[in-house]
Amino acid sequence: METVQTALWVVVLLVVLAILFDFMNGFHDAANSIATVVSTGVLKPGQAVLFAAFFNVVAILVFHLSVAATVGKGIVQPGVVDTHVVFGALVGAITWNVLTWYYGIPSSSSHALIGGIVGAVIAKAGASALVSAGILKTVAFIFVSPLLGFVLGSLMMVVVAWLFRRSRPSKVDKWFRRLQLVSAGAYSLGHGGNDAQKTIGIIWMLLIATGYSAAADKSPPTWVILTCYAAIGAGTMFGGWRIVKTMGQKITKLKPVGGFCAETGGALTLFLATGLGIPVSTTHTITGAIVGVGSVQRASAVRWGVAGNIVWAWIFTIPASAFVAAIAYWISLKLY
Repeated sequence: METVQTALWVVVLLVVLAILFDFMNGFHDAANSIATVVSTGVLKPGQAVLFAAFFNVVAILVFHLSVAATVGKGIVQPGVVDTHVVFGALVGAITWNVLTWYYGIPSSSSHALIGGIVGAVIAKAGASALVSAGILKTVAFIFVSPLLGFVLGSLMMVVVAWLFRRSRPSKVDKWFRRLQLVSAGAYSLGHGGNDAQKTIGIIWMLLIATGYSAAADKSPPTWVILTCYAAIGAGTMFGGWRIVKTMGQKITKLKPVGGFCAETGGALTLFLATGLGIPVSTTHTITGAIVGVGSVQRASAVRWGVAGNIVWAWIFTIPASAFVAAIAYWISLKLY
């Protein structure tokens, strides 16, 4: 009886830690959803975070739990995960998120979590305990998602420029101020749909490992789903203001038409990835789309130095969070 009670308390504490990560994911990645709509002046910051948070939560009604299934069952071999692995993964991801938020670097919460899982699992059982197919498609989309965002964002910009080539700039600006609400809502929907499911997946992984959920279950418990969507929405409402300026103005100057094209290109990428069950970075996606929009105007419109610094953060995310996760895993063995 004592062992069951102790295990339950450990599980509860780890679930709370996972929800904290989910909240921080929304907090850290709020900039992805609102930077363009704030920097173009379409919404004030307070309005923007409420708007984005609403669509983050509404995503629960739109997307299947494909990404949660990938994280919960498609990254690590069955039987390897335990409470120490989950603890290490979450500490690694949260540590990287805090560091990049503090320095205003738009890194990937998603890949920080994947890196954390990888580091903790390797520390316990070696690389052979990882599911290569799940890892490969996740790593592949580190490159595919920003590239797809870039292509779709730039194509949208080219099409819109051609369609409105004879329209007055003031009229175009007026129309796209309204349309940007649609694109920002769609992007926030994609953000909530992909990112909330990653935390759902790791809690599901924990519950299966500790016997509180059956491995044969086709979906995680309802309370996990509702809690994770609510947590990411709450995190978005508090907003990561340090990153908004980098995303909205430092990469390239955006007007409402550019904001619309970037958000639409990013949203389409997220919808595709979520439908395929691939955990992607909303940060990578929107950054690629913003760069694509800026480069259509002219290459010099993009501050390539800032973009380059962001790319370096992307490269270091998985190994850095994996390293911290491995250390946290070993520490947890000493703690309980």
